[in-house]
Amino acid sequence: MTEQSSPILVADSINHAYSTSDGQTVETLRDISIDFMPSTFTCLVGKSGSGKTTLLRILSGLVKPTSGQVLLDEYKLTRPQRRVSIVFQRDNLMPWRTVYKNIVLPLQLAGVGRRKQRERATQLLEITGLTGFEKTYPAELSGGMAQRVAIARGLITEPDVLLLDEPFGALDAMTREQMWQELLRILEKTRATVFMVTHDIREAIFLADRVIVLSSRPGQIIADIKVPFERPRDFDLLTNMEFNQLEATVRAAL
Repeated sequence: MTEQSSPILVADSINHAYSTSDGQTVETLRDISIDFMPSTFTCLVGKSGSGKTTLLRILSGLVKPTSGQVLLDEYKLTRPQRRVSIVFQRDNLMPWRTVYKNIVLPLQLAGVGRRKQRERATQLLEITGLTGFEKTYPAELSGGMAQRVAIARGLITEPDVLLLDEPFGALDAMTREQMWQELLRILEKTRATVFMVTHDIREAIFLADRVIVLSSRPGQIIADIKVPFERPRDFDLLTNMEFNQLEATVRAAL
């Protein structure tokens, strides 16, 4: 991944609406513009129904905006591609495939050779702490380990941009916090640009370089807050006065 001074991903004046079965038009997003610099971590927080997941899907190319555009290195993004990967809240692992076979699935679908699959999977198994679990099936994994597999699968194509849709939302509080540090450790080794949706304000501040706050529907950006803490980060940060003040600022914006 090369150094660059311009945004790698841009949401340019994104608007989105859909029609209901009774002919009503529902506006979900209004005039969303965000620039994402390379190798940065941005979190998006907002109330349920504010359009967070819709925005994530638009940025991935899965959903077309009603108006506006998404630019990937200044080229219009109109469909999903390998440079942008998305991980959802549910791990969506295939229960009949082992950990290894779940991780390499995107490369198999892309027609990548077995040798390259194995090289990349071996690297990611080590990065995500899953070495030794290659032949394990999803039903035998804890929630945290299953989500690590999902993240490894999201990174297998070596994406420049990783989109995360509340990846830890289904985990218990202790496992969730452990996964914060796991995610930061993993991403430090991959240097992907990350955009993550979460309901958890503390999670957003602990993980991100920047927290964007979305209003109630139709979602509009009502705050764009820089997180000043250096990396690496540990849990002592959660009791830091500046951290608590920042949490209050984000909460007030919501």
